[in-house]
Amino acid sequence: MGSTTDNRLQELKAFDETKAGVKGLVDKGILKIPSFFHHPPDKFLKATNSTNTQYTIPVIDFTNIGKDPNTRQEIISKVRDASEAWGFFQVVNHGIPLNVLQDMKEGVLRFFEQDTEVKKEMYTRDQTRPFIYNSNFDLYSSPAPYWRDTFKCHLAPNAPKPEDLPIVCRDIILEYGAHVMKLGITLFELLSEALGSNPNHLKDMDCCKGMALLGH
Repeated sequence: MGSTTDNRLQELKAFDETKAGVKGLVDKGILKIPSFFHHPPDKFLKATNSTNTQYTIPVIDFTNIGKDPNTRQEIISKVRDASEAWGFFQVVNHGIPLNVLQDMKEGVLRFFEQDTEVKKEMYTRDQTRPFIYNSNFDLYSSPAPYWRDTFKCHLAPNAPKPEDLPIVCRDIILEYGAHVMKLGITLFELLSEALGSNPNHLKDMDCCKGMALLGH
């Protein structure tokens, strides 16, 4: 048992030390996924009827939320109902421009499509760094890692210096982050009012203080 564990640890370290991640394996043209990526079988029962539409995730439309007081009250009511019954909901027409969403997706792709040698300079497991790129933050502790690479940066409460972000996606990360923060504040205002409190209730508790962005 000990040697199996040791072998697995050596394989994980060898993978980690390439600093090329899962994409590096794919770029090399591997034909077989390494065994340490194999997840144990699911213990959960699978749904027998995948076409069951009895339950539908609540979708809340934010159109005219800041223009019409009646619309705002209707949205608050929907937020309250969804939060009580489900604990989550989907927002549409949230105000983040479509081109910003598309540019963010393209920015993530641009980062991961960079030359491996360029990305290696940013590969780290040091959680104090302003920009963290690696494959599986829990690589050495999870039963099996996921088939993905990730970058992470905290945009609030302390915004990163632009020079700490990769130039290929720097501008869109900051622009997208500003939009998401604005939407987040709106959501906390709605949740506060749904609780019967003033709009700043959750904001005053620092619920809007932090924000992290992850790109896979």
